[in-house]
Amino acid sequence: MFVVLLCISLGHALPSRDMEKFRNPDVETAGAYREKSQQNPEELGNYFEGDILLPMGFKNARNGIIALTSRWPGGVVPYDIDGDFTTHDLDKLNSAIKAYHKYTCVRFRPRIAEEDYIAFTSKTLGCYSYVGRLGGRQELNLQSPDCLKKVGVPLHEMMHVLGFFHEQNRPERNSYVQVISDNIKPGNMQNFALYKPGILTGFGVKYDYSSVMHYSATSFTKNGEPTIVALHDTPESKLMGQREGFAAGDMRKINAMYKCKVRATSKIRRP
Repeated sequence: MFVVLLCISLGHALPSRDMEKFRNPDVETAGAYREKSQQNPEELGNYFEGDILLPMGFKNARNGIIALTSRWPGGVVPYDIDGDFTTHDLDKLNSAIKAYHKYTCVRFRPRIAEEDYIAFTSKTLGCYSYVGRLGGRQELNLQSPDCLKKVGVPLHEMMHVLGFFHEQNRPERNSYVQVISDNIKPGNMQNFALYKPGILTGFGVKYDYSSVMHYSATSFTKNGEPTIVALHDTPESKLMGQREGFAAGDMRKINAMYKCKVRATSKIRRP
């Protein structure tokens, strides 16, 4: 996954009535999680691209995630724990935080009195977050226990908070995967829209099947059949949709965005 400017012409790609539904948590999402637990939980929501909430005024946005105002100053993200999490849940969340501290220079720190911060919540509304720093309190929801079974899910949502969208929406995507539209649930094709070249950056990191920001082969499927098929048989393509830890490319992109002096290794990095 991949930095995307918020001027990504989604205001033109989606009617305002469609964008409106992506601005609030979805009360119909929770039931899908236990029914389809074989899929990554963030792929089951009725949010934009499955797990992204869009801020008010998004259709008129002209500033981008690449803008420094949308990043967290100094790579420090203050946070509160506002959810009713179990000990197991907190262990997974803390493992995700430790992974950021181990492999990047980004720091998630308990909030003292900062005005801009994220609140980890556990509402029965699925997995969701906003993208980048919006200002004030912004929720990152991890429904318990579904969104905290694997450490890669909080890693994924926390990358959204840092300013990254999904890997499978990169403009060069069609050179790496085929999207099977016949298998996609009605009303979900917008989740596979390509961002236009020139409005995002991958920081020189090539398309990565193994990214923790890449969705699985059956994301948004209506019939259990694949919706995303890799065009290249590589070791990374067999890891598509993995939620075990950071891919090396994930770490390189985070460290490039936040100007970290940290070297990423070549394998999936588990906390």
